Amino acid sequence: MDRLTNTVRPYAWGSTTAIPELLGTEPTGEPQAEMWMGAHPGAPSRTDRGAGPVSLADVIAADPERELGPDAVRAFGPRLPFLLKLLAAGSPLSLQVHPDLAQAREGFADEERRGVPLDAPHRNYKDANHKPELICALTPFEGLCGFRHPAETAALLEALGVDGLKPYADILRAAPEDAALREVLTAVLSADHAETAETVEQAAAAARRLAAEGGPYADACAAYAAIAHHYPGDPGVLAAMLLNHVRLQPGEALFLGAGIPHAYLGGLGVELMANSDNVLRCGLTPKHVDVPELLRVVRFEARDAGVLRPEEATASGEEVYETPIDEFRLSRFVLAPGAAPHPLDDRTPQILLCTAGTVTLRPGSVPETGSESGTGAETGTETAVTLAPGESVFVRAGERVELTGKGTVFRATLVA
Repeated sequence: MDRLTNTVRPYAWGSTTAIPELLGTEPTGEPQAEMWMGAHPGAPSRTDRGAGPVSLADVIAADPERELGPDAVRAFGPRLPFLLKLLAAGSPLSLQVHPDLAQAREGFADEERRGVPLDAPHRNYKDANHKPELICALTPFEGLCGFRHPAETAALLEALGVDGLKPYADILRAAPEDAALREVLTAVLSADHAETAETVEQAAAAARRLAAEGGPYADACAAYAAIAHHYPGDPGVLAAMLLNHVRLQPGEALFLGAGIPHAYLGGLGVELMANSDNVLRCGLTPKHVDVPELLRVVRFEARDAGVLRPEEATASGEEVYETPIDEFRLSRFVLAPGAAPHPLDDRTPQILLCTAGTVTLRPGSVPETGSESGTGAETGTETAVTLAPGESVFVRAGERVELTGKGTVFRATLVA
């Protein structure tokens, strides 16, 4: 087991208090948006195996099959295929989508051929990987996820009573679903910004009114008004009105697949994603918005937000958030004092994060005959590791560990 030292990223939208409160540290007054756990080159975790602190990325690169297991290396290459984060939103993040694997490979290759620098502000594809992600709420969490059904959005826009929104409502009622969503989003993002800004301000004022009056649109309108407060005049505010507004309670989650427009608005959560930086923005940001490429990637299909709740998968009490991909698998244990140790499947590499209470990881026993491990790797350190909230460990493939204690542990691993 490798106790991890992790980097906190100070993005402007981050909360100044949520991550310090979890870690039990004093706030610095600066935003603390994300704490990264993994081997992403942008901010790899560090560990110490006796020779001083080293990057987890370097540890894995030195012997990928020992750390990740041969099955994971064959499937995903010689790197950890997921990135685990604590995410603390104090204000809305950009409205965005992620490409699928084919789009990411094609887009990355195209920008490489054209010689677009990786750090160029107008670069869309930082790597050739897709970026599905899962966010699980630790506190009440608010976001936008997927297109609302067009007729419902038309009713909302009509209730706002803003002349500049009427053409969009008419399209949403008249055209087929996918064509209507494409036409309206294209019009919103391609319109003259000065004209759009006036409509945004009028829509924000109307949203504040509907939020104060109550009724079926109150929650969504309060969110849109708050977004407009942070991003006055931004056409992304109108794009946001096309999306489902969702409030997660602690333990609930959202899965964001390729092409699904989304934004996180506020709250603290555990986020798990494929190891990628590919983001195409729709608005609510001063960063580059590539409208043609965005429209190529977005999936114009209405859907419910799709709130996930954990399902108990094993007799050991592990609760799994089911998703349709193999690069990552998020689960949690809610541990009770005095309960029997919870053995963890050792076939794949894993990161364990404590979010409440105090938990201890101890080396597990190796069966006298045979092994269920896909790697045959030996058991690692014989030293138990105790975790407080916000602390984490990396456990290489083939290393057997058991969980005890009183608290909550999130487990990031692969689909075995």
